[in-house]
Amino acid sequence: WWFLAGGVDASLRGLQLKTVDPQGEIAQAIPTKQVIGSVVHASCSLDAPGVVRRHFGNSIIVGEPMTLLGDEPTPRLLALAELLRAGGLEVKVSSNIQRDAWYKLWGNMTMNPVSAITGATTDKILGDPLVRDFITRVMLEAKAIGEQIGLPIADLPEDRHKVTLKLGAFKTSMLQDVEAGKPIELDAIVGAVQELGCLSGVATPFTDALLGLTRLQAQQRGLLPA
Repeated sequence: WWFLAGGVDASLRGLQLKTVDPQGEIAQAIPTKQVIGSVVHASCSLDAPGVVRRHFGNSIIVGEPMTLLGDEPTPRLLALAELLRAGGLEVKVSSNIQRDAWYKLWGNMTMNPVSAITGATTDKILGDPLVRDFITRVMLEAKAIGEQIGLPIADLPEDRHKVTLKLGAFKTSMLQDVEAGKPIELDAIVGAVQELGCLSGVATPFTDALLGLTRLQAQQRGLLPA
């Protein structure tokens, strides 16, 4: 809900993402000025209630949502970074947390829902040339959105595919939720991208198809309200 508070094109700054916080209830309960954004790079699974297993990755990026270009890190941000480092995490302080969140979402917005639909691990998803091409087309739409909202991505989809393949066969968090019968984070991971496409005037036919198919599958399993 804080994604458009700063770090994006001035024309969008301050708008509300309805897919994430439709009634503004989260924003009212947790004001953006009290938020520090973060992006986690780690692969984990919930083996049992209260038992989390970390498979690989140990880094976190933190940043102020309302930061603008040229702003210096705030004292509270630096203090949090040091606290997390003391806990054993690899910490990066970001000058634009929206940029870091958008780049991670660029990969997650395809791998997560496709895995939820198919039940396949990431290696099998990218190993199918037709599915891989579909994912590439969705990522190109998101890349075009990023250019319009002030969050350009220099990489090509194939660059990201290679990084994902190096991680081996793993189940995405959304697939884990499907298998556990839990609600999936579809609005935040795919719906928000579609909404940003509408706000920025970028057509998203492939993203629309991915959102619709995943939503229908989740509704059929009782993981999303109809």
